[in-house]
Amino acid sequence: LSVDLCTFCTISLDQEEVFRTKVFDKSVSPFYGEDFYFEIPRPFQCLSFYVYAKIVFQRELSVGKVSIRKDDLCKYSGKEHWFSLHPVDPNSEVQGKVHLEMRLNEVITENGSVGQHLVCQGLPLISGQNCDPYATVSLVGPARSDQKKTKVKKKTSNPHFEETFFFEVNSNLAQDVFLGETRVPVKILRNDHIHKAWYLLQPKGNGSKSKSDDLGSLRLKLTYIEDTVLPSACYTPLCNLLLKSPDVKPISASAAHILGDICRERYEAVLPMVRLLLHHNRFVPFVSAVAALELDNTQEANTIFRGNSLATRCIDDMMKIVGKNYLAVTLKPVIDEICESNKTCEIDPIKLKEGDNVEVNKENLQGYVQKVFSSITQSSSSCPPLMCDVFRSLRHLACKRFPADPHVQYSAVSSFVFLRFFAVAVLSPHSFQLRSHHPDPEISRTLTLISKTIQTLGSWGSLSKKLSSFKETYMYDFFKSFQEEKCIEKVKKFLDEISSNVSKESSGLEDAVVLKEGEVQKRGQGRKRLGKKNFKKRWLRVTNRELSYHKHKGKEALCIINVKNIQAVEKLDESAFNRKNMFQVVHSEKPLYVQAGNCVEASEWLEVLGQVSRCNEGRLATFHPSNYTSGAWQCCRSQSNNAPGCKPCTSVVVANLQLDIDCDRETERIFSLLSSNDTKLQNMEDACASMAVYQGPQREQEDYSKFTIQEPKETFQTLKQLRNVMEELQRQHNIRSDNTAQYGSLRSFTWISPRSSK
Repeated sequence: LSVDLCTFCTISLDQEEVFRTKVFDKSVSPFYGEDFYFEIPRPFQCLSFYVYAKIVFQRELSVGKVSIRKDDLCKYSGKEHWFSLHPVDPNSEVQGKVHLEMRLNEVITENGSVGQHLVCQGLPLISGQNCDPYATVSLVGPARSDQKKTKVKKKTSNPHFEETFFFEVNSNLAQDVFLGETRVPVKILRNDHIHKAWYLLQPKGNGSKSKSDDLGSLRLKLTYIEDTVLPSACYTPLCNLLLKSPDVKPISASAAHILGDICRERYEAVLPMVRLLLHHNRFVPFVSAVAALELDNTQEANTIFRGNSLATRCIDDMMKIVGKNYLAVTLKPVIDEICESNKTCEIDPIKLKEGDNVEVNKENLQGYVQKVFSSITQSSSSCPPLMCDVFRSLRHLACKRFPADPHVQYSAVSSFVFLRFFAVAVLSPHSFQLRSHHPDPEISRTLTLISKTIQTLGSWGSLSKKLSSFKETYMYDFFKSFQEEKCIEKVKKFLDEISSNVSKESSGLEDAVVLKEGEVQKRGQGRKRLGKKNFKKRWLRVTNRELSYHKHKGKEALCIINVKNIQAVEKLDESAFNRKNMFQVVHSEKPLYVQAGNCVEASEWLEVLGQVSRCNEGRLATFHPSNYTSGAWQCCRSQSNNAPGCKPCTSVVVANLQLDIDCDRETERIFSLLSSNDTKLQNMEDACASMAVYQGPQREQEDYSKFTIQEPKETFQTLKQLRNVMEELQRQHNIRSDNTAQYGSLRSFTWISPRSSK
């Protein structure tokens, strides 16, 4: 790269860009340092990374790309790798597949001939829209090349050409936007045998590339998980075994606790279990039992819930899932202000730059801390009821375990809500979807200082000891400027409110908080308030109060829809407008049709709008997945504009949680985790058998001490049940797996239900 160029990197599923980094200032070795996590909402062939340079007039020049086929992602998962950049050639930018029907006839009526019947799927969007594809069919040999062309199909990525071509084969055989090609040797054809098969579209010349200059390398760390999800009935035994965990005595003998025990090195392992328990309203009793077990082994009140235990991991994951909107309402406005105003807040004498005024910086930092602290301590009415239920249980358990300590009831709650929730979100707003990118180094330093102070302010009780725990003198001096008694009073009041039995109702006067915004293509149904029928670029914005669209960001709203009036938020069939990534917002007037920039953006809009409207009283049970045009709904052909929908709406879940959890996928993930730790399960089984026979723990065997086994017989029984349901699930997988399908076969592109995440 030239040292004079500013660069950025994009992430694409096939040819569809789903993310891009911030622009990196002029450097020959840019470090983007950004993390992106996303569910992959559709089938794909390649995950690609493109490097672009900003040139004159802000034009973008492609530098190179790294493209990894889906089948190869597992090779690189979990590790960092350097990948060589390859040139971006339009003839190699290919996605989709083609279905061919071919036949060779030696009995010639007119000429020797090859017939081909064409169907394509998954062609790329061109400039965000479906193109007008056609296909050419060529018969290629060393001395001749015959080519024929289909008719053009308008605005589709899945064209059916329904045409047959004939070529003479009694001789020797061997600028529009190029969408891809496939080459099939004629020798695979047999007399009077129709060859039907799917083929992936390939780059021109099947990807043969000429040597190019060294474009540099890109270092990536990928994590790719793909689960094959079976029908729901297959998961019922494992799901039921996990859901009865809160009732098992002792809790360490339950299936859920065993999963956490054998996967304790993998922090993400408890996440599917937490989601499953949340969906079925079993999380609070389970985590209460696990927390009680941890407290039994805690000797000092001042170390309560400070380790990386099963209880803390479960509650961490719960807060990230349930508390996403709570964080947005509480912190996003002040985080946005900090990142956009960019005031200098450095107070470390060693890190001060020339010309910095430490007193001004200290004043800036104090102002930010006060805003963050006030936003948190005044947010109790927004705290999700389930989080309050968990905090109330923790508070009760802590008081019971350490009755002589008057502060432990507060530290049990503050160790989660301040140290593991708010302070972490301030430190890393990108990880909690409060900002779209990692903050700049200077802003990141400001957020670090704020996070340290918030942790201290939130640690109710023995504040004087906490002050002395600062290693940095400048932090100690800075913290002394706060009025301790008032801060302690505010923290105590806040912790009381989020962990008490008192019902807290929101006043409804809190400021509107932006949950998501971005550029989309908008089309209104009808010519009334929602605008003309043609698609136009608009800035879509959703807050906890209203959905609005604007001509440009920052402009006055052209239309405002109260989120309480939203009746459904659903995907729209591609056939409705011949556009991908579309969704509809059904409300008291005409539906609002929106096209997102890519498939991941569409999923995020559906999630956010679904969350803010899921508790609405007027939600619909059914919807139309297509549009009303030419006097009828295109999906069901009903002629009444007011006809009830023909497809069930996305199911509504528990109002307090506002979650959309795929229980089958989570149970499959748990099955995969258990299967990959089969050796540990067997070791745990052996430990239980040994302890039951010899009437006590066998300390000489180190492997046994890694497990929590209070009741070996009860634990052994659960392990046998787990073993049985796992064997049956594996048998179901074996029945449904088909390893015989090959490239160029009729079934080579069928699957059960893959669901992937990066």
